Amino acid sequence: MLARVPRHMQQAFRGRKKDPTQNVMVVVDFDLKFTYVLAGWEGSAHDAHILSDAIEREDGFTVPQGICTRTSLN
Repeated sequence: MLARVPRHMQQAFRGRKKDPTQNVMVVVDFDLKFTYVLAGWEGSAHDAHILSDAIEREDGFTVPQGICTRTSLN
Protein backbone atom coordinates (compact mmCIF):
# COMPACT_ATOMS: atom_id res chain seq x y z
CA MET A 1 0.00 0.00 0.00
CA LEU A 2 1.49 3.36 -0.98
CA ALA A 3 2.27 5.67 1.93
CA ARG A 4 3.03 9.36 2.35
CA VAL A 5 5.68 9.94 4.97
CA PRO A 6 8.03 12.81 5.82
CA ARG A 7 11.16 12.84 3.69
CA HIS A 8 13.46 12.01 6.63
CA MET A 9 11.49 8.78 7.30
CA GLN A 10 11.05 7.59 3.71
CA GLN A 11 14.02 5.20 3.61
CA ALA A 12 12.49 2.93 6.28
CA PHE A 13 9.20 2.84 4.35
CA ARG A 14 10.77 1.77 1.06
CA GLY A 15 10.00 -1.82 0.14
CA ARG A 16 11.14 -3.66 -2.97
CA LYS A 17 10.02 -0.78 -5.16
CA LYS A 18 11.11 2.86 -5.20
CA ASP A 19 7.94 4.30 -3.63
CA PRO A 20 7.37 4.45 0.14
CA THR A 21 4.95 1.73 1.25
CA GLN A 22 3.44 0.46 4.48
CA ASN A 23 2.37 -2.97 5.66
CA VAL A 24 -1.21 -3.49 6.80
CA MET A 25 -2.20 -6.65 8.67
CA VAL A 26 -5.88 -7.44 8.21
CA VAL A 27 -7.82 -10.41 9.59
CA VAL A 28 -11.32 -11.37 8.44
CA ASP A 29 -13.68 -14.08 9.67
CA PHE A 30 -15.47 -16.61 7.47
CA ASP A 31 -18.22 -14.04 6.81
CA LEU A 32 -15.50 -11.69 5.44
CA LYS A 33 -16.00 -9.24 8.31
CA PHE A 34 -12.92 -7.46 9.59
CA THR A 35 -11.90 -8.75 13.01
CA TYR A 36 -8.48 -7.07 13.32
CA VAL A 37 -6.53 -4.32 11.51
CA LEU A 38 -2.99 -3.12 12.24
CA ALA A 39 -1.65 -0.42 9.92
CA GLY A 40 1.41 1.78 9.83
CA TRP A 41 4.39 -0.58 9.77
CA GLU A 42 7.16 0.33 7.33
CA GLY A 43 7.07 -1.36 3.94
CA SER A 44 10.49 -2.86 4.67
CA ALA A 45 9.28 -4.59 7.88
CA HIS A 46 9.10 -8.40 7.79
CA ASP A 47 5.67 -10.02 8.11
CA ALA A 48 6.78 -12.13 11.10
CA HIS A 49 7.83 -8.98 12.98
CA ILE A 50 4.43 -7.38 12.36
CA LEU A 51 2.57 -10.52 13.48
CA SER A 52 4.72 -10.70 16.62
CA ASP A 53 3.93 -7.06 17.42
CA ALA A 54 0.20 -7.64 16.88
CA ILE A 55 0.19 -10.61 19.27
CA GLU A 56 2.29 -8.87 21.95
CA ARG A 57 0.12 -5.73 22.17
CA GLU A 58 -2.03 -5.39 25.31
CA ASP A 59 -5.27 -5.43 23.30
CA GLY A 60 -3.70 -7.18 20.33
CA PHE A 61 -4.51 -9.99 17.97
CA THR A 62 -5.35 -13.40 19.39
CA VAL A 63 -5.44 -16.58 17.37
CA PRO A 64 -8.85 -18.20 17.83
CA GLN A 65 -9.10 -21.82 18.88
CA GLY A 66 -10.27 -24.19 16.20
CA ILE A 67 -10.17 -27.72 14.94
CA CYS A 68 -7.51 -28.58 12.41
CA THR A 69 -6.73 -32.04 11.15
CA ARG A 70 -4.08 -33.16 8.74
CA THR A 71 -6.72 -34.30 6.24
CA SER A 72 -8.36 -30.84 6.25
CA LEU A 73 -5.07 -29.29 5.10
CA ASN A 74 -4.85 -31.36 1.91
